[in-house]
Amino acid sequence: MVWCAFKQRFLWRPLRRIIISARRHYCGTDKTPHVAIVGSGPAGFYTAQQLLKGHPSLRVDIYEKLPVPFGLVRYGVAPDHPEVKIVTNTFTETARNKRCSFIGNITVGKDITIGELQRAYTAVVLAYGADEDRKLGIPGEDLPNVLSARQFVGWYNGLPQDRDLSVDLSRENAVIIGHGNVAIDVCRILMTPIDTLRKTDISQYSLDQLAASNVKKVYMVGRRGPLQIALTIKELREMIRLPECRTIIHKEDVLDLDKVISDLPRPRRRLTELLHKTGVSPSEKDSKHWATASREWELRFCLSPVEIRAGNAGKSVEGVRFCVNRLEGEDIVNKKAVPTDKTVDIECGLVLRSIGFRSIPIDSSVPFDSQRGIIPNQNGRILGTTGLYCSGWVGLGPVGVILTTMTDGFEKGKLVLKDIEEGRLDNSGKNGRDQALDILKQRGVQVVSFSDWECIDEAECKNGQQHGKPREKMADTADMLKAVCSSTTS
Repeated sequence: MVWCAFKQRFLWRPLRRIIISARRHYCGTDKTPHVAIVGSGPAGFYTAQQLLKGHPSLRVDIYEKLPVPFGLVRYGVAPDHPEVKIVTNTFTETARNKRCSFIGNITVGKDITIGELQRAYTAVVLAYGADEDRKLGIPGEDLPNVLSARQFVGWYNGLPQDRDLSVDLSRENAVIIGHGNVAIDVCRILMTPIDTLRKTDISQYSLDQLAASNVKKVYMVGRRGPLQIALTIKELREMIRLPECRTIIHKEDVLDLDKVISDLPRPRRRLTELLHKTGVSPSEKDSKHWATASREWELRFCLSPVEIRAGNAGKSVEGVRFCVNRLEGEDIVNKKAVPTDKTVDIECGLVLRSIGFRSIPIDSSVPFDSQRGIIPNQNGRILGTTGLYCSGWVGLGPVGVILTTMTDGFEKGKLVLKDIEEGRLDNSGKNGRDQALDILKQRGVQVVSFSDWECIDEAECKNGQQHGKPREKMADTADMLKAVCSSTTS
């Protein structure tokens, strides 16, 4: 009798509480939670990782408008930076998880609506990034060969929507407007020896054009000073050491930086030290390297574009007119650029603007801040909705690097898990993937699975071997779908 009472009090009751708590923690309801993620870039995959890790039965479906996954890792990372793309190995492990499905070739908002996804899933996470360019808003911006850096990156990386971009590399000078990592990426691609690029997964059609390029000098121009430059030290150091290319940083632009270096945060301090040393007292090794260079790139500061000048009766670019700025403000790093009456002209035949990206609305049912180019949200919960979340650039704006996106994706995954645990989300009648696939089947939409992507991947790698490259990306969606069909029938 005493033993029975002991078991009831100290064994069965605590065990019962643990079981009930676990049910609440993992399920919220009696049914398995289903979460849809829209976008298969880093934001989408990192959110999926956290969801799968934090719940033993939850299912995740990752929707992607293209037949291929990985977003900016595939189409945004420079081809000469293969080490950054290694992260796709981790994403592949996630996609192969038995509780995760990749659903490619689906344009959410067109092939299936957000409302339909919400009716099929416990939660929907929008992680589709920032696909639209910010514009300069100046005369001449619509001239031929005035391109966005994002389009140029998509062009040499084989992004289907940019494969037919008209790029003219016949003139010697090019101007890149912007001082960020995307700007220095496109600068490096324009200046890198072609034999180096041949060993990468750069698209063959762009490689052929770059091989015939006459571009010998690139100006990288920013509206503020060297203390406000947005690129990182790794990219700057790589550019300074680029074979056959000379770096020009004017001494007068960086001469006084040594007076403030010690007061700067460590990452900014190291970057500023490199700028100062390169402009004031470059090493003997760098000077010797630059003496025989056949190409050069030049950093210019405190210049804002006011007009892109036309040539050849408006059929080409002749140059860019810049307003000279002065910097104001007490914060040495966050000074504001104030225009003066002075102007400077730089002659060129190609202009690439790299002043940032913005997201676009995906569905009329989802609130959107058109001024800021993001989905309005509170820590990831989309305002005015329940069970609808955003992760990555679509909610934060285009800031940070892949590590920043990873941190945000993990946080958003935990947020969804918390709302499931606390019973905030409706899980009744939610069949997830099966429910959504029925809709897509009725509409005759071809769905690409992750195993289908692996067939595309295999075909791209084989095509690359023929050119001595790690892969040759298919830049046509029809070719991708054909590769899937061929593998299915073989």
